Amino acid sequence: MKRIYFDNNATTPVDPEVLETMLPFFSENFGNPSSIHTPGQQARKAVEHAREQVAALLGARAGEITFTSGGTESDNLAIRGILFADERPRKHVVTTQIEHSAVLQTCHALEERGVEVTLLAVNSEGLVNPADVRKALRPETVLISVMHANNELGCIQPIEEIGRIAAEADVYFHVDGVQSAGKIPVSVEQLGADLLAISGHKIYGPKGVGALYIRKGTHIKPILFGGKDTRVHRPGTENVAGIVGLGKAAEIAQNKLQSEGARLGALRDRLEKGLLAAIPSAQVNGAHAQRTPNTANFTFLFIEGESLVIALDLKGIACSTGAACSSGAIEPSHVMTAIGLPAEKARGSMRFSLGRMNTDEDVDFALKVIPEAVQQLRKLSPQYKESVPAQ
Repeated sequence: MKRIYFDNNATTPVDPEVLETMLPFFSENFGNPSSIHTPGQQARKAVEHAREQVAALLGARAGEITFTSGGTESDNLAIRGILFADERPRKHVVTTQIEHSAVLQTCHALEERGVEVTLLAVNSEGLVNPADVRKALRPETVLISVMHANNELGCIQPIEEIGRIAAEADVYFHVDGVQSAGKIPVSVEQLGADLLAISGHKIYGPKGVGALYIRKGTHIKPILFGGKDTRVHRPGTENVAGIVGLGKAAEIAQNKLQSEGARLGALRDRLEKGLLAAIPSAQVNGAHAQRTPNTANFTFLFIEGESLVIALDLKGIACSTGAACSSGAIEPSHVMTAIGLPAEKARGSMRFSLGRMNTDEDVDFALKVIPEAVQQLRKLSPQYKESVPAQ
């Protein structure tokens, strides 16, 4: 059976060049980068080279990059680290309703410690209004946290404007860049970010490794403890092979950024146009927003998204109903609800996220198979039968 992978926002395959770069650090180059002997220093050199590669992708300085276990830890370190470092008795955080759970659940946990959290609404395209960010600020506001690109819709937030608002108010600004880095240009200076999180497995690197950009001079406390050097933001023996893989993945992503973005954008647009033409009562969510070039989110009326995921998987197409971490949830996506979709539409939403391996032939196959699968499921839907005019 022909198999097509359209779930690259959930994870990506490891690039062969990345794997080749990593392999020696599982065997002959096994040194601990904290050791002063030759094997240890070889490992340290590899880690520092990867730090430079990641910094180059983000327009940062190497010393501003801290390696983590992934996007979730990076977001936790940014938010909790900033809040724990602030000594004010009352603390306030501003974020949005459509953030990744790594941000939202961290904020909810902080609420249990007495931190006040404002969740800003977004419009029907999934975009927050910078004016709402400004209005939400208080004297006790410690942090603004807004994702760069949404994992379900692909919509790109007005981060530069929000960054200017944060700077004017002298409030730290954290950006979840997990779905933007490697897909669109990311410059921490241009965005005005004080902290920015990325994840290796979203950019054809390995799972279990990520990074957090921390602007020089940002006062942040660690959330993990260990090792002799208490000045580090994230103590512990580095995952050298993973870090090396992340560095190589960042380098490749930077080199391919323009060409791959244009190619994926063309494929995504053709997929959207074809499905809208072939499937009645369908819509693209966030269609009028600036989006990452690889992401398309549809609502197909009269069907359940989970059922379509299973049906398409049986036909050889892997896709999702939204965020991978919320797979299997009974409630509709919080992102779809936040943009104003009623529950029945939100449950019929589907995300197709394309990647480097996808081709024109893949889109051709999808344009044949997806309408057939939707029609088959609709035949089983009482709501659809009621909507069809009697012959």
